[in-house]
Amino acid sequence: MSNIELKCDDKGTGKAVGKSNSIEQIRYGCALGAMHTAFAIPRVIPIAHCGPGCVDKQTANIAFYNGFQGGGYGGGSVVPSSNIYEKEVVFGGEDRLRELIEATFKIMDADLFVVMTGCIPDTVGDDVGSVVGEFQAKGLPIVYAETGGFKGNNFTGHELVTEAIIDQYVGDYNGPLEKGVVNVWSLLPFHNTFWRGDLVEIKRLLEGVGLKVNILFGHESLGVSEWKNIKKAQFNLVLSPWLGLKTAEHLKEKYGQPYLHIPTIPIGAKETSSFLRKVVDFAGIDKDKAEKFIENEEKKYYEYLEDFSDFYAEYWWGLPAKFSVIGDSAYNLALTKFLVNQLGLIPARQIITENPPEKYREAIKNEYRHIAEDVSTDVEFEEDSYVIHEKIRNTDFGHKPPIIFGTTWERDLAKELKGFIVEVGFPASYEVVLSKSYIGYKGALTLIEKIYTTIVSASA
Repeated sequence: MSNIELKCDDKGTGKAVGKSNSIEQIRYGCALGAMHTAFAIPRVIPIAHCGPGCVDKQTANIAFYNGFQGGGYGGGSVVPSSNIYEKEVVFGGEDRLRELIEATFKIMDADLFVVMTGCIPDTVGDDVGSVVGEFQAKGLPIVYAETGGFKGNNFTGHELVTEAIIDQYVGDYNGPLEKGVVNVWSLLPFHNTFWRGDLVEIKRLLEGVGLKVNILFGHESLGVSEWKNIKKAQFNLVLSPWLGLKTAEHLKEKYGQPYLHIPTIPIGAKETSSFLRKVVDFAGIDKDKAEKFIENEEKKYYEYLEDFSDFYAEYWWGLPAKFSVIGDSAYNLALTKFLVNQLGLIPARQIITENPPEKYREAIKNEYRHIAEDVSTDVEFEEDSYVIHEKIRNTDFGHKPPIIFGTTWERDLAKELKGFIVEVGFPASYEVVLSKSYIGYKGALTLIEKIYTTIVSASA
């Protein structure tokens, strides 16, 4: 999207004379992009009721040019789409959708189908709920979510999809809650480049302290059977600055489940051990078992860090001192805390790009005011890469080259500033990602390797 609006000046040259409200180099998808939420659940396939090209654009950007993650069992080129045209705009697309759903059930094998709408059917008023209801009445596993692009971005769409599955598929429940079972609501699947590996690590950590974990998305999820058990969990864990809070509030009202909100996704020993102790306290499970796990993980972590200290002591004079993080709030906050508290780097500028709802922004800002006991920094919310890059150009990074934790959009900017770039978010088209994780004890070591390999190789 262009940042510049072309208008004819008084000489009729067509020269750019003003800035429009459009966004340059976008960093998220539309609400329909939450089809990735659906096919991030094993054996779940989305059905898209939208115009031609919508599915391809979302999957190409969010799943392909973002770590080249692939579409898995139910994504990418697998997604059925109605590809509606002018006829459906004039006469409605309900018949077309009904036809598509019938064909999908005949051809495709899945445990659950999620019908998702684009802008056209939401604008013309297709009664998608009524069409899907016909199949639900037959006992078929299908739900729907209205995800027209004007509803918001794929973060908004994500919670529309999760609530649709909970309300239309998981259903009601009045039974007891099972102690020691937790539902995890954290990173946005596919949009977060490293979500697969990160969720595996989150599950490993929580199981290590004695919990049974419904991780819900990715290869460690049990699929729809795990979603069916959401209603029996003792509590919900929201591990992000804001994403998942709406879902957790909904589950609290629906099933009476309490939830624990921890805004910072843990990277490194300090944050990870603190995170685990908070969860253990909230769950009321065996602290002795948890402490043994934490002690063992910390021991291994600091042994590796001790090995790294030789390099750090030898090359500290040539390493960056200041950094900037540009990306969604989950990784932005997590990275900032780790880089300050574990590596001793100085935050120069932090910019959050996913446009969080206004009601959460003050709480997010407050987290940055308490990055460390003696470190406070500001955070800005900005979606337009043109504006973001101007802000970074005008940032004081001191006399050493900066290190920027950002996206592919920042590669040329880093070269311009004679700095270093580590791609940590959407879009990341210079990373091929399978199971890499940057969180927890193990992920922090991987992140340190990535940071300093980038610096050393660029300096050669």
